[in-house]
Amino acid sequence: MYTFESRARYTELNHRTETLDFSSIINYFQDCSTFQSEDLNIGISYLQEHNRIWLMHSWQLIINRPVRLGENITIGTWAHGFKGFYGYRNFLMSDEKDEVTAYANSIWVYYDSSTGKPARVIDNAGYTVEPPYPMDYAERKIELPDNFTVYPEFSVIKSNIDSYNHVNNGQYIKMAEEFLPEDLAASEMRVEYKRQAVLGDVIIPKVAINDGSYLVVLSDTGQKPYAVVEFMIDK
Repeated sequence: MYTFESRARYTELNHRTETLDFSSIINYFQDCSTFQSEDLNIGISYLQEHNRIWLMHSWQLIINRPVRLGENITIGTWAHGFKGFYGYRNFLMSDEKDEVTAYANSIWVYYDSSTGKPARVIDNAGYTVEPPYPMDYAERKIELPDNFTVYPEFSVIKSNIDSYNHVNNGQYIKMAEEFLPEDLAASEMRVEYKRQAVLGDVIIPKVAINDGSYLVVLSDTGQKPYAVVEFMIDK
């Protein structure tokens, strides 16, 4: 497992709970996998030179307990499998007592950026494969209900864009969090990414409350989803 250490910052906290929220934890996890790739010399520059890119397909994140301001945390990640053009990666966040505060599974798709098509992963793409984390793994696809409440549209802005010139996967989660009720208690989240939004694209948010979950769909003007974000309601 690859790890790095950090401390929960004021700028990362949810204003209501004063704890790290889903998007902040995902940002830590993204940074961890990026650090590992860079340290292995198979990071952004390497991928660009070889016309390759890893695109996020889905997240499943579970929070065991909230992390509060100033806590020292360790973030870890490892690849636990590759199949065809898919890569599977686990993440952990733990406290000073080595107790896991949050954990996640993620699924990535390896793309040939010159053709825009998926590329088969060869030799584990340079990563060491370790056993998967013991958790209940959810399905990759999130079922959509028939009825939604539609909210006003908004446009993708520069701060949403990453080095690949599309909306960073963590930004979709932050967008979805804008439509959560103030009193919503959720400790598990799933995300399925459908399409890539770029600068200037218009996003139409749609919200549905199901039995046990709060679903936010971020769609284009043709009603095709960019991302589906599901928050499981604590009972």
